[in-house]
Amino acid sequence: MAAPLRLGIAGLGTVGAGVVRIVRTHAAMLSARTGREITITAVSARNRDKDRGVSLTGYEWEDDPVALARRDDIDVFVELMGGSDGPALAATRAALDTGKDVVTANKAMLAIHGQTLAEEAEAKGRAIRFEAAVAGGIPVIKALTEGLAGNQVTRVMGVMNGTCNYILTRMESAGLGYDTVFQEASDLGYLEADPTLDVGGIDAGHKLALLSSIAFGTQPDFAGIDIEGIERIKIDDIRQAADMGYRIKLLGVARRTGRGLEQRMQPCLVPADSPLGQLEGGTNMVVIEGDAVEQIVLRGPGAGQGPTASAVMGDVCDLARGFRLPTFGQPATTLEQVPPATSGLPAPFYLRMTLVDKPGALARVATLLGNAGVSIDRMRQYGHSEGAAPVLFVTHKTTRAALDEAIEAMRQTDVIVSEPVALRIESV
Repeated sequence: MAAPLRLGIAGLGTVGAGVVRIVRTHAAMLSARTGREITITAVSARNRDKDRGVSLTGYEWEDDPVALARRDDIDVFVELMGGSDGPALAATRAALDTGKDVVTANKAMLAIHGQTLAEEAEAKGRAIRFEAAVAGGIPVIKALTEGLAGNQVTRVMGVMNGTCNYILTRMESAGLGYDTVFQEASDLGYLEADPTLDVGGIDAGHKLALLSSIAFGTQPDFAGIDIEGIERIKIDDIRQAADMGYRIKLLGVARRTGRGLEQRMQPCLVPADSPLGQLEGGTNMVVIEGDAVEQIVLRGPGAGQGPTASAVMGDVCDLARGFRLPTFGQPATTLEQVPPATSGLPAPFYLRMTLVDKPGALARVATLLGNAGVSIDRMRQYGHSEGAAPVLFVTHKTTRAALDEAIEAMRQTDVIVSEPVALRIESV
């Protein structure tokens, strides 16, 4: 049998403790499946004394993750600290510099620094594996880089943040407003320390940047993603969408076009009977479309100790077997730098606003939509109160640029009371 594969684990939070548990519990199984023993040499975290629910007996301790990464008695540096910069980035670079492979769950670091890290790793013959960085326990990275390698991918889309999906589905099932469910999610510990990473679409945007790079052979471009969170979604939006046969999801969509790379993470309406529309709670789903495979749907837990640690160990096992690929599925030096592109494909839109309740207000808005080339399919007024008239439009297919032109014209008038909310109705 080959020599043991020795791990150094930086970060002993929920996921790190889960990885330790798998290594300790399934040692014989891992050895049988990979042909070598997988061991942990040393660990690092901010607090030595914290009870993590798993024994750390037999592991050496490093207060500094960079020192851990530089140890000559580890083969794989497992980075589970998080953060786009700081100790995570410094320790990852130290590991690569000293000839270690890296397994990480850090989507923010790779979305921002992935290109340079991939080039550094591949120049030294090292691997960076990051299955756990996207969609938790769903093996979507492996699907794209291996199982679907013979496809020209045409579109990637999905629900990639379980917290947002929990909030939206809870609003619908319980009839509760956004603020109430947001607080509930916070009390349950579902939100990041900075909640805007979740509800603002940033966390999911990091994941989309990584999937786009693999799917389309481009350099990761988080800055090029059009990101909009779910903060402005109201219970009225949830109800109106349901009445029309739709559900609202924070949906990531990426396509490569002749104009560049289209990447957007935004609330959209999807058919309620579609796989995405039926997705409940904190579950994630990724839909991949390719020229040969047509469409596949991957569904599973997007977070949590077990699912994410499972993804980490999948990468560790591949390295133990000697299986390695370029970070983003092809050599980093061949990844193209493609300009960001806004969506040019027409689609119907859901448009909600509140108008001043006076004669001519609705006609004024309809005229401005028509002037921008936006045709109205359906319109509904509901719940007049205190001089305000909530109005809902569903447009025929139009471009977001045309709709934005109309909305900007509306802002220059005295007939709208609230900022319009526009949501794309996405074909699935």
